[in-house]
Amino acid sequence: MKNILVIGAAGQIGSELVPYLRKIYGDNHVIATYNRTPLPAEISDAGPTAQMNATDGNSMYQIIKKYNIDAIYNLVAVLSVKGEANPPLSWKINMDTLFNCLENMKEVKGAVFTPSSIGAFGTSTPQDQTPQDTIMRPSTIYGISKVAGELLADYYYLKYGVDARGVRYPGIISNVTMPGGGTTDYAVEIYYEAIKNKKYTSNLKAGTFLDMMYMPDALAAAVQIMEADPAKLIHRNCFNVTAMSFDPEMIAAAIRKHIPEFKLDYNVDPGKQAIADSWPNSMDDSCARTEWGWKPEYNLESMTRDMLEKVAAKLK
Repeated sequence: MKNILVIGAAGQIGSELVPYLRKIYGDNHVIATYNRTPLPAEISDAGPTAQMNATDGNSMYQIIKKYNIDAIYNLVAVLSVKGEANPPLSWKINMDTLFNCLENMKEVKGAVFTPSSIGAFGTSTPQDQTPQDTIMRPSTIYGISKVAGELLADYYYLKYGVDARGVRYPGIISNVTMPGGGTTDYAVEIYYEAIKNKKYTSNLKAGTFLDMMYMPDALAAAVQIMEADPAKLIHRNCFNVTAMSFDPEMIAAAIRKHIPEFKLDYNVDPGKQAIADSWPNSMDDSCARTEWGWKPEYNLESMTRDMLEKVAAKLK
């Protein structure tokens, strides 16, 4: 990859992926795009940027040609909770953006990274150690669009040779950017509330296990899959990847090792709980480990230690 276009650079993953990619490939080789939400200064001041409506394929193509783009990291998505509030908008943004990426990269013989999600699974999927290849019948528009996106990316690879790859992300936990309307948002919010108020009210009930990953591992996975030897890839869209699985009680216990007075209570959101209950308790990511060497660096304990330290410094 020589010139990379990051779509959704102002979002939770994109705002951290752009600096990460620029350290690897050079500031001038990573173009950060945005639409309505302005980019952070550390992104806009450090390298090229472009305003773009990702659902407009021609607008995207003009930027691709201007910067001689070889690869796209497509991070635009309306997440699970916001998607249920506006299914037509969720479908349009999630699917039109991916279609434009694939169609444009078909023309220039480029590559596309688009993450899928644990939201692609449903209640009929095995809940524990969910296999790489299994039944996928999600109950949210977000999940449905992710399944459709996986199939569409495979289609463009098989029919047109577009080097489309991806991972199925679990919940992503970051100390930099707050999440934006997902079911796993509590796993970020709890650290901020632990520092600020020494207590947190969870909208998911005790015993709700979900896969999670710390942002540094999420960034590494995005680059590693795109740099992987294609001859070794049996799968492409998308690989299960995970780092840990926990419920609210476990994350609270990890926090209490550093903040003993931390208290956790519950006010369960039925909508969020229903979505969480339809997702796996844990995923089997052995295919990613075998085919391209995936191995996370953080577990719950090391992530909690780093999150509390970084969040405390940030809030000061």
